Amino acid sequence: MQRIVPDMSQNALLVIDVQRDFLTGGSLEVPKGEEVIPVINRLGKKFAEIALTQDWHPADHISFASTHGKQAFVETVEAAYGTQALWPDHTIQDSAGAELSPDLELPHAGLILRKGFRRDIDSYSAFLENDHTTSTGLAGYFRDKGVTDLYLCGLAWDYCVGFSALDGKQFGFNITVITDAVRGIDPQSMAEMSKKWQAAGVSTITSEVLLGR
Repeated sequence: MQRIVPDMSQNALLVIDVQRDFLTGGSLEVPKGEEVIPVINRLGKKFAEIALTQDWHPADHISFASTHGKQAFVETVEAAYGTQALWPDHTIQDSAGAELSPDLELPHAGLILRKGFRRDIDSYSAFLENDHTTSTGLAGYFRDKGVTDLYLCGLAWDYCVGFSALDGKQFGFNITVITDAVRGIDPQSMAEMSKKWQAAGVSTITSEVLLGR
């Protein structure tokens, strides 16, 4: 069957949270997270418009188990916007763990958007913080550039990539997740997120198809 390579003229690549703390050896590592990097670098040559996101938490962020004297991954707290999962300290502002991977080769990226920098609210999505009201401004950035279609990659499938895909649809973009350029934390939550994508009309594609290989 002939492969259909999408027209890329009004499209952008959104690279989500490829930071040291989410890679092997990081404080909140995503299994095999570093495997997305060479794929993303190849994709970068296809896109004229690229934006990256960067988790950027204060040291006493609401999502840190240490902030509440609780256990990461197991316990939760109630925030003004609902139940907040608790994580190990990660991507603390100006720390080495918050740095984007030095192996990324995207010199023409036009934007690095920092999220999660408010102490009392977490931000999984690149478009909205976890109250589902506070905008990051990313949708307006893309609209001003005439972008209609967004291709998502990075970390992690079941959290920041996943919720960015859902919110991007809500903002009216055509959203496609490049599945071999994403890794996830938990197979069950990845499967649940995939079902949400399907229900919301989020598309998926592999880098080979996208690059016409």
